[in-house]
Amino acid sequence: MKIICVGRNYADHAKELGNSIPDEPVIFMKPKSALLQNHTPFYYPEFTNELHYECEIVLRVSKNGKYIQEKHASNYYDAVTVGIDFTARDLQDELKKKGLPWEKAKAFDNSAVVGKFIPVTPEFNRKSINFSLLKNGEKVQEANSSQMIFSIDKIIENISNYFSLNIGDLIFTGTPAGVGECVTGDVLEGFIENQSLFSVEVK
Repeated sequence: MKIICVGRNYADHAKELGNSIPDEPVIFMKPKSALLQNHTPFYYPEFTNELHYECEIVLRVSKNGKYIQEKHASNYYDAVTVGIDFTARDLQDELKKKGLPWEKAKAFDNSAVVGKFIPVTPEFNRKSINFSLLKNGEKVQEANSSQMIFSIDKIIENISNYFSLNIGDLIFTGTPAGVGECVTGDVLEGFIENQSLFSVEVK
C-alpha cells in the first residue's frame, strides 16, 4: 500500500501559501509508515515548531491499473473519506528555500490521518463532495470537490501515467484554503457533508 498526495489543487490554498497555480497535478508520496493507525495517538513531532493541518478528500483504490484514461478513472476507486496531511511547515519552508525535497516535512511517521470510508454508490455524487474540518469545534476548512483545479478523475489519470495503482492505495486529493497551525491539546474532526469520519487529538 502506498499513499499518493496531490499538492496545490485548490487555487485559494496555493495563493495563501504564496505558491503559483500549477499547470498539472503536483504529486508527492508518503510511505506506509505515515498512516496513523486506528486508535493510535497522534503525538506532536519533536522536529517542528509549526505543525499544520491540511484536510483533504481521500480515495481508496479498488482496482489495479496503469495509464488509466480520465473517462475510466471512476472504475478505480470504491470509497472516499476525509483525512489530514500533517505538515511540518517550518521544516518544509526551510527545505524549499534550499531547493531540497520536503519529504521530511510531509512523510514522517503518522503524518497521514484517514477517516472512516464511505462506499461510492451509484447515488453518490462524486463530482460534488462537501467536506470540512473542525478544530476544537470551530470550522476552519470547508470546500467542495468541484473547486479542485484538477478533478478526481484527472488526478487518477495523471498519477497512473507515472505510478501503477494497486488495490488498497490511498490518494489524498489536495487541501483547500484555511490550513493552519495546531498545538498540543487541539482536537481535529473531519466531515463529509454532516457525517463525522474522524476525530484526532494532538498529544
